Amino acid sequence: MVGLDDIIKYTFPLRLLYVEDNEHARESMMNVLEEFFGDVVIASDGQEGLEFFSNNKIDLIITDINMPRLNGLEMIKEIRKIDTEVSILILSAYNESSFFLDSIKLGVDGYLLKPIVISQFMEILKKVTQRIKFKQEAEKNLHLLHQYQEATDLSAIVSKANLAGDITYVNDEFCEISEYTEEELLGKPHSIVRHPDNSGSIFEDMWETIKTKKETWKGIVRNKKKNGDSYYVDTMVKPILNADNEIVEYISLRTDITNIMSPKKQLEDMIDSNDESLLVLMKIDRFDDIEKFYGSRLAQEIEDEFSKYILKEMPIKCEFDRVFILGDGEYAFVKDMQTCKMEMTGVAKNLKELQKIINDEHINIGDIDYDISVLISFAYGKNVFQNARYGLKQILENNQDFILANNLVQKEHVEAQKNLETLQMVQRALKDSRIISYFQPIINNKTKEIEKYESLVRLVDENGKVHSPYFFLDTAKKAKYYYQITNMVLENSFRALQSTDKDISMNISILDIERRLTREKIFELLGANSKDLHRIVFELLEDEDVKDFNLIKSFVAEVKSMGVKIAIDDFGSGYSNFERLLDYQPDLLKIDGTLVKNIENDELSLNLVESMISFAKKQNIALIAEYVENENIFNILKDMGVEYSQGYYFGKPGVLE
Repeated sequence: MVGLDDIIKYTFPLRLLYVEDNEHARESMMNVLEEFFGDVVIASDGQEGLEFFSNNKIDLIITDINMPRLNGLEMIKEIRKIDTEVSILILSAYNESSFFLDSIKLGVDGYLLKPIVISQFMEILKKVTQRIKFKQEAEKNLHLLHQYQEATDLSAIVSKANLAGDITYVNDEFCEISEYTEEELLGKPHSIVRHPDNSGSIFEDMWETIKTKKETWKGIVRNKKKNGDSYYVDTMVKPILNADNEIVEYISLRTDITNIMSPKKQLEDMIDSNDESLLVLMKIDRFDDIEKFYGSRLAQEIEDEFSKYILKEMPIKCEFDRVFILGDGEYAFVKDMQTCKMEMTGVAKNLKELQKIINDEHINIGDIDYDISVLISFAYGKNVFQNARYGLKQILENNQDFILANNLVQKEHVEAQKNLETLQMVQRALKDSRIISYFQPIINNKTKEIEKYESLVRLVDENGKVHSPYFFLDTAKKAKYYYQITNMVLENSFRALQSTDKDISMNISILDIERRLTREKIFELLGANSKDLHRIVFELLEDEDVKDFNLIKSFVAEVKSMGVKIAIDDFGSGYSNFERLLDYQPDLLKIDGTLVKNIENDELSLNLVESMISFAKKQNIALIAEYVENENIFNILKDMGVEYSQGYYFGKPGVLE
């Protein structure tokens, strides 16, 4: 699974052209784009976007559809006349689905639905940046190939073939390793040197890649010499194209890897030759005990005999054509995912059935039957060897016998590395007092005047980049730094009381209230700002994991008695308990933004908000709507009786002047 840091590593050097005519939409989207791209160029309509693209190098385009002058599709059509390869993403609303067919014909790379969902955005970015990365690498490799062509011919095993696959050229290294003369090879198919133990799927994939896709194929091939001996070559086969993109011949470059091809090495190279693999690691349970009881020679015989048995018994629908004996009673089977005809659930079922058969059978050597039981770890996709190996380790540690080991190592490593880097960033920011507060205005819907500001935490890194809590707060909660961040945000927020005569709203979590030192800090700050207590709002984020509800209730009652107002944040997001709300006696309810942003087009969201308004009116509680992005949303909420609005339509978070 590719993480956020990996995506940013590839997106940040790219130059992005962002085309959007709606100013508020641009501002909202830029807050997301600036996290991923170091160079973002904005165009306000399709004509401006086309002009900029015509005169500048652009790596990626994100565009709206409905725009003045040239719309998004018209702009893309003109851009495709200039460049057929540049990656393009369309930013569309639900009501623009009629344009999808036209956009597909224009070769766009993907679609982003408004409003942006960060997980969807990251997934699409991952795919697009991978394409850009692969394209750049291919261009680089082709350039190098031209430069080193002569040197390669002197050092590599080289052959050429015509469209039928017959050999038209071999160099001296080819003749030397195969022990055939040039005359014996020319005009013959390459099968003259291929070992019969190769899987036919290898060459099916090769021809599909080089002939149909016209792409370069790479893989490990087992060949045979004239005398029948085997040798292994790391092989690259490339179709040679003319100016009309027609194949005129094939060239193949090989490296002899026979001497380094231990079973483990052969296994790893075969995995590397596939885009995605299915790998099964099987281990004889308590093999060390077998060696101690029967001796190393007999244990070796059992190991060899068992390898023949399991290869014969492997599931037919996802057949493996070779077993790798890795030693110490461990075996591996690998297959290109493209050649596996079965879904992974079916593979797992067959492997479990095989495991049961093996555990119920005996291995016969001489006159003696040996009971064998096996442990199985399998993985599919990428990085399968490390994952399956880690799966075996988990099986042994947890007294299991079967595991699907996908992404075990990757998840642990990526998450640990990301968390470490984030914590180091937080630690440095705390040390240098770079935990700051941005303030977003909250508007009275009747007067459209600012009555409150919400304090929102931000982290400024050593390069001056401002990070939203999405990128660091959850990680900080797993370490001691969260409480230090809370203290610094509280100090920033109370200090802001001196910069404005408006209310200041601060987020207080259940974790904050349950921690004694944080409660003491809150009451210390309340005491130091006694004249302004009526302008303080504590926003409580509901949490289903409350350890001591009576403590929370007591805290809320005490601060309310001092004049502080209480708001419930993200009301309607999932933990809303009306009875508990009555216990808190809040002054304000903040309607969850996921409901507000869909209120224009989603009847369920509209009905839920109406229910909240009805409840709040009966309890004399004021409502604040978050995520108010445009005038239409504002008017709907105002007409429904919501008292306050907060969102980019009125102002985005910033420094309080």
